[in-house]
Amino acid sequence: MKKLCKWMGTAVVIIASLCFLQRLLMPKYAADVVEGALIAEYYGEEKDHDVIFIGDCEVYENFSPAVLWRDYGINSYIRGSAQQLIWQSYYLLEDTLRYEKPRAVIFNVLAMQYNEPQREAYNRMTLEGMRWSLSKAAAIRASMTEEEHFLEYVFPLLRYHSRWSELGKADVAYLLDTPKVSHNGYYMRVDVKPAEHVPEGRILADYSFGENAWDYMDRITALCRDNDIRLILVKAPSLYPYWYDQWEEQIEGYAAENDLLYINFLELQEETGLDFSTDTYDAGLHLNLSGAEKITAYLGEVLQREAGLADRRGEEVLARVWEDKIAVYEQEKTEQYERLK
Repeated sequence: MKKLCKWMGTAVVIIASLCFLQRLLMPKYAADVVEGALIAEYYGEEKDHDVIFIGDCEVYENFSPAVLWRDYGINSYIRGSAQQLIWQSYYLLEDTLRYEKPRAVIFNVLAMQYNEPQREAYNRMTLEGMRWSLSKAAAIRASMTEEEHFLEYVFPLLRYHSRWSELGKADVAYLLDTPKVSHNGYYMRVDVKPAEHVPEGRILADYSFGENAWDYMDRITALCRDNDIRLILVKAPSLYPYWYDQWEEQIEGYAAENDLLYINFLELQEETGLDFSTDTYDAGLHLNLSGAEKITAYLGEVLQREAGLADRRGEEVLARVWEDKIAVYEQEKTEQYERLK
């Protein structure tokens, strides 16, 4: 019996030590590449959202849930991540439905340009933040490049064991917990870099979206339809990566065939008041706060008109939650503007 207890005690110490090392060595996404923290933040939220956004940086940097609440009483969350591939969007939506069923889902269609796995670094910024489930396992298998291994996602220590030389203050400071970097999934930037020299799109050998991309587009559509969720397709107004007319035609055709609302914000600059001399922080790739608030204000009107979303600002408990969120949002806005002076 004593030997058994000793063996169990040793096993507990070894497992605890490995868990500690794994947590220490995994990237914290708190000081530099903060986009890697976005997916995990969702799980700490109350799950009562009217709208869920899924997609790449064109959602988490271009739409502001704070504006949807402040101006329309719409409770929303962005489950976006850097270069989120369409199969990752599908499995994130599947994962979301384990916790809640929104009235509407907004999907940014730029991800249709990718038909196969891309880069491990971007994969990990999406997948490592997901809680374990069948959806996460399927997302990993669908996303892995030839150089990646499933076990390195199950046991990240296998992937990050050599990261000792990269450890910094943030790895220690945020060992147990990391600070929030987003506002319901929105990543705020207030600085300005005008769009002056926008690159032209290169000529492609084939402008058709791939079979795999269409398959997951169909899956997203079916998943929303089966759960009585209004699916809305959007193309955010980023000036690049270039959005080809041939791509636009394919999305317009798909939306028409499937009775889906499609909004191309590239064509709505006058209606939204978007000004690329003031409303972008990186010369047109992403919008800054000013730009995000403008197109979100337009989107809010569409959601109320087309999706029939009610104004929930009269709900006492939810209003208190958002009162705190808006205060944090305004505080960061003020702090960022102060740092620019």
